[in-house]
Order: sequence, then structure tokens, then C-alpha cells
Amino acid sequence: MRDRLRAIVEKLVPRGTVVQQAAKGGVWMTMIRFLSQGSYLLMLVVLARLLSPRDFGILGVALLTLSAMKRFSDIGINTALVQQKAADIDEYLNTAWMLAIGRGVLIVVVLFFAAPFIAGFFGEADSELAAIIRVIAFSPLLSGLQNPAVVYFQKDLEFHKEFVYQTTSSFARFVVGIGYALVSPTVWALVAGFVSVSASKVALSYALHDYRPRPSVDRETLWELVHYGKWITGSSITKFVHSEGDDAFVGWFLSATALGFYQYAHRIADMPATQFTAVISSVTFPAYSKLQDDPAALKDALLGTTRLVALVTFPLSAGMALIAPSFVPVALGDEWEPMILPLQLLSVFGLLHGITRHFGGVFNALDRPDYNMKLDTVRIVCLAAVIWPATAQWGVAGTAGAIIGVYLFPMFPLDVYAVSTLTRAHPFEVLYEYVYPAVGSAVMFGVLWYAHGLVDVSPLVELLFTVPIGAVVYTLTVLLLDELFSWGIKRDLRYVVAEVRS
Repeated sequence: MRDRLRAIVEKLVPRGTVVQQAAKGGVWMTMIRFLSQGSYLLMLVVLARLLSPRDFGILGVALLTLSAMKRFSDIGINTALVQQKAADIDEYLNTAWMLAIGRGVLIVVVLFFAAPFIAGFFGEADSELAAIIRVIAFSPLLSGLQNPAVVYFQKDLEFHKEFVYQTTSSFARFVVGIGYALVSPTVWALVAGFVSVSASKVALSYALHDYRPRPSVDRETLWELVHYGKWITGSSITKFVHSEGDDAFVGWFLSATALGFYQYAHRIADMPATQFTAVISSVTFPAYSKLQDDPAALKDALLGTTRLVALVTFPLSAGMALIAPSFVPVALGDEWEPMILPLQLLSVFGLLHGITRHFGGVFNALDRPDYNMKLDTVRIVCLAAVIWPATAQWGVAGTAGAIIGVYLFPMFPLDVYAVSTLTRAHPFEVLYEYVYPAVGSAVMFGVLWYAHGLVDVSPLVELLFTVPIGAVVYTLTVLLLDELFSWGIKRDLRYVVAEVRS
């Protein structure tokens, strides 16, 4: 299958370009995610010792507000530019830049005047929430001022530049956030760290690319971007409601402290699996776009990507659910123990989200971003029916259970069916790629669960030994399954390594 994919790709573009650059890009993006998200997780762990769950909840409400504004005004400018078949998109950049700046100004103005009312809605009228909302509202404006040519980093698969662009800003967030907290351990340390990312990216964007935008708008280009982005906007709105609507509900229905527990659990549970999937998606979307005119090649690429995503996502999510009781008190402290059960439950969500996240790249590459919006709409309707009674009965654990239940049915079958239809793959071909990682993860989980029952050790010792032992058990199990049933993962990994070295 891999030789067939190579032959198809070579007919479309110069020899080996997509395959080799995508493989090499995967290595770069893995390093980007490892360093940026690793530094972010380390910052959260450190700040969890210095700040209170309520501080995280207050910032969480502010970020929800900002996210809503960004989602409702998102016209998918970067997505539209990456999806363009033309290699040179300079003619689009000035218009895209002006659109981004205009969007940033709109968000600043709206949130400046709405901040007191938003704080009152969440029962925080007497807190500093309104001031925080006004400060972080400048982040989209800073993002709009960035050099629009940074889109070439993804479009041309220049991931070494993307590496510098992303990791340097992540380092700025780490230094600013922790440095501020050491001087003044308040919620403003989180705010400073957040804003520093956008500020640093402005400078980096102009340092890394020599294109210089001018304040001009081409009407034809404007209409083309807006026309493509209408479904991106709709999808972005529905994605906010289904992905962050549960956060908003917890903050409103329960409290800012409860939101702090829930968001932190959600972020940690979702991070291992989906950050790896994000690496894959960032590389495969440009590659899928180059293969959009050849369904057979796209189908092969989808199945190969699904196989690799499942290989990593299943054990990470299972492992997170297993180590949560040890991880929380050791890394965060006893004050955060109420988030253990939500963290374990949300690890299941992280799994389901991780193994389907890359489907969106297929929808966008085939110029069908409407699929994202339509599927998200179904999620919203289903979640709205169950989230209130579940949260009222079981608190944040009930909220976690509600989103898992909706993802299991009907969303997971619908996601698989939709991507299978577009790529002309049979749904069972997609589901087959999940079987071996699921079995390997189940064996790993069972072995470690049994071992925990035999040995009574401290949480720190348990945490230190569980991770490496789990990795060994899972790896041996998967290799055995591949040997017995010719799954093909060893062949694919050798192929990726060969392409990276070439």
C-alpha cells in the first residue's frame, strides 16, 4: 500500500515531495508539540502549587469569553490559504492581514464594553474578572498584526520555521507566567503568560519571513476568502458550543472553583492523545490538500494516518486514566484531589477525540468544511439533552460522563461513516485500524491494574514505575500482534524512518 501511495503522489508532484516532507514535518511538529505543550504542562503544574483552583477557574471564564468571540468571528483565513492549490498565495496576504486586524479590533471593542455584564452572568460581578477579560481581549488584535506569510510554514511544509515560531512563544509564556507568579502569586500570572504568547509571535512572524504586508484589500480576494470561510465560521461556532459549552455550563451552573477542577482535568486528559493527533493533522492537512483530486491515494493516506494515530492515542489515554490517582497528589497537591475522578473519565473522551480529530483535515482538504459544522450540530443537540441532569446529579463527574456518552453514541459512528463516505473507504476498514491498539492497551491496563493490587507503595513510587512498565508491556503486546496477524505497523514505522533519513 505504501508503494502504491508513493507512485500516486509522484504523479501529482515532484518525486517524493509530499511523502518525504510530510514525514520530516511530522518529526518537526512532534518536537514542537513536545516542547510547547510540555512547557505548558510544566507551567500549569508549577502554578498549581502557587495558585488556587479558583484562580484557574476565573481565568477559565475569561478564556471562554474570548474563545466565544474568536469562534463566532472565525472565517478560516489560514485554512483557506493552506487549502489553495496555488503554491504562491502572495496576492491573498494583504487582504487576509486586513481581515485579521479588523477582526481583532472588533473583539477588543465588544469585550471591553461587555466585560462587566459577562462577569455578572457568571456570578463574579465583584471580582476582577471584568478587568481580566478586557486585558486578554487584546490577544486577537496582536495575532491579527502578525505577518500573514507565516501560513507558508504550513503550506510549504517548512516546519523548521514553524518550530522556531511556536517553541519560542511557548518559552516566553513559561518564563513570563512563572516569573510573574513568583513575584505575585495571583491569577494575573496566568493572564500575563497567556498574552505573552501573542505578543512574542508578532515579533517572530516578521523575523522569520521577509514578506511585508500592506494595508490594502482586493474585493475579489475578499469575496473568495469569505465564501470559503462561511462554513468554517459555522463550524467554528458549533465547535465552540460542543467543545467548550460544557465548560461554560459548569462555570455558570456550579462555580468558578468547579470550573477550575473541570478545565484542568479536561486539559490534562485531552493533552496526551490530542496533541499527538494535532501533530499528525498539521502535517497531513497540506498533504491531503495535494491529494484531493485522487480519492484512492487519499483513502490510503487516511488509513495509514489512522493506524499511526491509534497506535499512540490508545495507550496514552489508558495510561492517563490509570495513573490519575498518583499523578494528581504528586504533581499538583492534595488541594486538587477532587479532579481525580473527572480526569479518569475525561481520559476516555481524550481517546475518542484523539482518534477522530484528524478527520476534520480530510473534510477541509476535500472542500467540505460543512461536514464539521453539521456533525458538531448533532453533538450540541445530543449534549444539551443530557448535560443538565447529569451535572445536577453528579457534579463535574456527571458533566464528564455526559460528553463521553454523546461521543460514544451517536458521534463516533457518525464521524467514521462521514470520513469513510468521502474517501470511499468502508467504515470497517477505518475501525479495523483501532483493533490492535485497543487490545494492546487493554493488556497494558490489566497488567498494571493487577500489579497495583499486589503491591502497596507511595503515589510517587507508583507513578515512577507505572509509566515505563506500561510502555514496555504495550510495546511488546503490539509487536506480538503485528507478528501474529500482519497488522503492518512495523512496516509503516520503518517507512516513516526511511523517509525522514532520506
